[in-house]
Amino acid sequence: MKRILFVMIVLFVSGMVTVSAQQREASITVAEAVHDFGQVQESGGAVSHVFTVLNNGELPLVISRVVASCGCTIPEWTKEPIAPGKTGDIKVSYNPTGQAGPFTKTISVYSNGKAGNYVLTIKGEVKK
Repeated sequence: MKRILFVMIVLFVSGMVTVSAQQREASITVAEAVHDFGQVQESGGAVSHVFTVLNNGELPLVISRVVASCGCTIPEWTKEPIAPGKTGDIKVSYNPTGQAGPFTKTISVYSNGKAGNYVLTIKGEVKK
C-alpha cells in the first residue's frame, strides 16, 4: 500500500512539473507592426526601417527565420536569443528601383514565440 501511495505521489509531482514547464514560453511583441514609408523616390535607392521586437515571455525568444514577400525586400534580424524582457531588431530594406506606384510588402517572422509566426508590413508609394 505504501508503495502504491509513493508511486502515485511521484506521478502527481512529475505531472505538475510538466504542466508548469509547458506554461512558460517566449512571446513576441512589436509595438509597430506596420511601417508607412510614405512617398519614396525610385532614383533615391533603398529605404530601411527597423522594427523593434520585445520578448514579453518567460523563456528566451529565438527568431529562426524572417521571410519577405518579394525579392525587393531584404530582412536582417537579431540572430542571438532575446532574453525575457529584452528587445531585438528586424531591419527591413526595400529597393524601389523599377517599382513605381503604391506598394505593400509583408515580412513573416518565424520564432519559438507562442504565436509561432508574426507578420510585419511595410508600405508606401514609389515616385518616378
